[in-house]
Amino acid sequence: MNQSENQELTIQDDIVVTLDYTLMVDGEMIEQSENNGAIQFIQGRGEIVPGLESALYGMRVGESKQLSVPPEEAYGEEDGEAYAEIPRREFPPDFPLEVGVELQLRDQNGDVLEAYIQDIGDDFVLLNFNHRLAGKTLDFSVSVTGLRPATLEEIVHGHVHSQEE
Repeated sequence: MNQSENQELTIQDDIVVTLDYTLMVDGEMIEQSENNGAIQFIQGRGEIVPGLESALYGMRVGESKQLSVPPEEAYGEEDGEAYAEIPRREFPPDFPLEVGVELQLRDQNGDVLEAYIQDIGDDFVLLNFNHRLAGKTLDFSVSVTGLRPATLEEIVHGHVHSQEE
């Protein structure tokens, strides 16, 4: 496919999208591609939050958009039961017990669970298993910088492979 044909592509399923973005939450900049680099993903494969993915359909290279994604189309509402109070003595003495520290734990099935320290008491540590952005509206500023059809290998593997330009 030549460059002019790529210019005619629109975002649809199984298209590799290169996206510059800024993410704001509650008026605070959380992340931006200027610092982290543009993101690449295969559209329609659930690699990004559903509300953002659905808002991108039909866009072309060079187009920009401002959009708000409500919690139910992003990381969901905060689950009031996704907390666990762990006795402080169960943490190693050299563990950095500070609010906000992220942890990876394994459940009884060996599955990895992600949590962060929400609160610390005299004899307990409160872990929050919600995503940090659960319950939050995500405000995006996006700009499409590249589109190309995904290769069969990328579709089978379920992720973008680096392409030599």
